[in-house]
Amino acid sequence: MKKMNTISKAPSTVLRWCLQLLGTITIITLIGSSVSLPQSSPAPVNLGSAGNFVLLAKTGISTTGTTHITGDIGISPAAASLITGFGLIADATTTFSSSSLVTGKIYAADYTNPTPTNLTTSIGDMETAYTNAAGRVSPDFSELYTGDLTGKTLTRGLYKWTTGVTVSAGGVTISGTATDVWIFQIAQNLSIGNGANVTLSGGALASNIFWQVAGQVTIGTTAAMQGIILSKTQIAMNTGATLTGRALAQTAITLDANAITKPVVTSIENNSAPKTFTLLQNYPNPFNPSTMIQYSLEKASQVSLRVFNILGLEVAVLVNSRQEAGSYKVLFSTNMYSLDFSSGVYFYRLETGSFVSTRKMTMMK
Repeated sequence: MKKMNTISKAPSTVLRWCLQLLGTITIITLIGSSVSLPQSSPAPVNLGSAGNFVLLAKTGISTTGTTHITGDIGISPAAASLITGFGLIADATTTFSSSSLVTGKIYAADYTNPTPTNLTTSIGDMETAYTNAAGRVSPDFSELYTGDLTGKTLTRGLYKWTTGVTVSAGGVTISGTATDVWIFQIAQNLSIGNGANVTLSGGALASNIFWQVAGQVTIGTTAAMQGIILSKTQIAMNTGATLTGRALAQTAITLDANAITKPVVTSIENNSAPKTFTLLQNYPNPFNPSTMIQYSLEKASQVSLRVFNILGLEVAVLVNSRQEAGSYKVLFSTNMYSLDFSSGVYFYRLETGSFVSTRKMTMMK
């Protein structure tokens, strides 16, 4: 009888062991995999007027080597003398400068009004945006991968680390749609290693990615960074590194032969594939200073959406990337460009594979 009782208990013991083993395997699998669990998308961080700048700092902006910036630059309360390496050329209005390295305007606190007042507002908006990002609560992920994101894929959500965060040469992928938002709260430094790529997939946009960093941000040699950087201290980009986004620093920004481009602001309306490629009429039309352009993609494609003046000269590149099938909206605002847009007729052209469509719009000041 004792033997039979022992044998009868064996299946339950084996089952318990199996369940424990299965739980262990599940934990190991989750630890080793990318983040793909569904979670809510946080509201984007409002940059206010700081969003008018691709580079904005308080104490200095310097560059060496052949740097190229697409977008406006601002510094305050420091003076223009703290913007070095750009070969500034003062405009006749003395409200801004230009540079052969910058496709945009350069503003400093010691320029003629209203520039100092506008910069004070923008610096305040930058600090408010940083506080907003840092103050978000109930993170979807805390201390994920102990701060080493190398080789991982990150879906939308609020992420929090009480340590620093690193991305080595293996890079990191940020995956989601054009309406998804990522906020990364980092209590110490952010280090993007030499040759590391921050890659976007699934339609994710650099304009919806916010890196709130309490320490220093270092972007390594030839690394490719994406997103809006809100740094409490310094942002340093090493030789050949690139950034699609904005670098907003509460101390200084240092550059070395870098390419920095302001992000395209678009949104996707739905994830169902339209039956055709379509380019719709912009709305409002006529417009001043902003209008919305809508288009649909039957399938994933390389997309080019550009604006031309009546002489056929290109004046703006709104989209130049691969996008998934869906219906998209793109904001075109003349305030986002350094050109002086005059009243009149403009054309916008969508090219994707063999599909090409052009429509006319009118700006009225």
